[in-house]
Amino acid sequence: MQGGDKKIYNSRSRTFLAFCFCFILGVGIFSTQTIDKNLQFFIYCSFLLVIILLFFLWSNLKYRFGLFCLLFFILGGLRFYLAVPDKTRSQLSYYNGQYAIFTGVVSQEVSETVSGNQMIVNVAELGGKKVSGGILINLPLYTDFKFGDVVKVSCDLKAPQGKDNFLNYDKYLARNGVWSLCGTRVGIEKLNTENSFLQKVYIKFFDFKHYLQNRVNELWSEPQSALAAGLLYGARSGFTQEVSQDFSRVGLTHIVAVSGYNISIIAAVLMNILIRLSLDRRKAFFVVIGGIILFVFFTGASASVVRAGIMGIIVLLSTQLGRQSQVGNVLVFTAAVMLLMNPFVLIWDAGFQLSFLSTLGLIYISPILNNFGIENENNFVQTLLESFCTTLSAIIATLPLILFQFGRLSLVAPVANILILWTVPFLMLFCFLAILLSYIFYPLGILVAFPTYFGLKYVIITAHYLASWPWASVEFSLPIWAMAAIYVLLVIYVKNKNSKISARL
Repeated sequence: MQGGDKKIYNSRSRTFLAFCFCFILGVGIFSTQTIDKNLQFFIYCSFLLVIILLFFLWSNLKYRFGLFCLLFFILGGLRFYLAVPDKTRSQLSYYNGQYAIFTGVVSQEVSETVSGNQMIVNVAELGGKKVSGGILINLPLYTDFKFGDVVKVSCDLKAPQGKDNFLNYDKYLARNGVWSLCGTRVGIEKLNTENSFLQKVYIKFFDFKHYLQNRVNELWSEPQSALAAGLLYGARSGFTQEVSQDFSRVGLTHIVAVSGYNISIIAAVLMNILIRLSLDRRKAFFVVIGGIILFVFFTGASASVVRAGIMGIIVLLSTQLGRQSQVGNVLVFTAAVMLLMNPFVLIWDAGFQLSFLSTLGLIYISPILNNFGIENENNFVQTLLESFCTTLSAIIATLPLILFQFGRLSLVAPVANILILWTVPFLMLFCFLAILLSYIFYPLGILVAFPTYFGLKYVIITAHYLASWPWASVEFSLPIWAMAAIYVLLVIYVKNKNSKISARL
């Protein structure tokens, strides 16, 4: 019988998985250190040189495998190193603390909030010189700027400030390539230029979203219209502070957030519902996959939305293929590719972490919960039970991270999700139909929107009622060592449990 190490490096798939994992680990470890960048480069080069020399000196397969693992670990750190901008005159962040006049392109959809708007500009020129880097600009309400606009900006540049923790504001912005903020003396002028073909496509998407938002506001009143917009394309700008707090206290924020956590749970629940409605599993799979792809394009196909869609598709693959090892390999490889494109999201983006962990939970924990044999002849009740198991598996997988990152424990989250989550696919469907029919024949859209209003109202009232309980949410945080220990124990338990389940099948 082969040893555990030989099982890995004598198997191509396991070897590839080990290399991907080492790359991810390298990105993660080097994301948390603050070594001077020049010293970092010296360390990377030294390690690479030693690895190359040892590779030619050692003929032992085991040693070579270990060297390759170390090589991918270093490459992960090197990828993060290359993503951090140098403090040179070609980078916008070099001028932080100074007054500057620059031109650039609005690189993302302008974020609309209750207090004001925010936009991110990719800078192209400053003082007649080519400069690169992203900057966040706060705007007053009702400003006329949109994605793809070329703007000339003057302001006092300043560096984002953050505390020494995993949820720094500066690190949160850095994941989007933003290393500067516009402070005081802000002046913005829109320039007339021609957009590229890709920019024109994105502009059409965003224009359509704004047009759609106006129709949503016509069909439903607040806060129902805000919930409809959140369900359809993740818009949360219309939520009042009270509704946002209610959703946060009862653990329902994910239903109106475009994330892998949100899409994965809804996709899995929708699969259960379609199968319970007697639709063939294969057809249900392609229906939900098609829905995810349309949703990604519908919301503008930003990097975060594409990542969320990929996570949702991986969850569906796990239910369709039924082979956890293969789907797990795909998930790890996908994470490595995502980090190759943007290494900042691993440690500095809580959304990515929640997406990844919830996907793991739906792949590996959900079968354990469903294996308890809880069955009911009533299709509706059985759908609720399966939806509860699906939601609970994601909650279990993400809870230690949530307690570490946010320090809040929602005690009513399982109850809230079982009462509300099953309605989400239906609400999304009927909201979409109401909008579509309103463009064909407006009174018909109103007719469909009327009963949908009560479904949206049910979600809001239920969330508010549960959030009003004194013990609905408690402040409770975990130190990093406790979070790590819980995940180690959870991995051991899930591995042993799934092995027993596989042995019985």
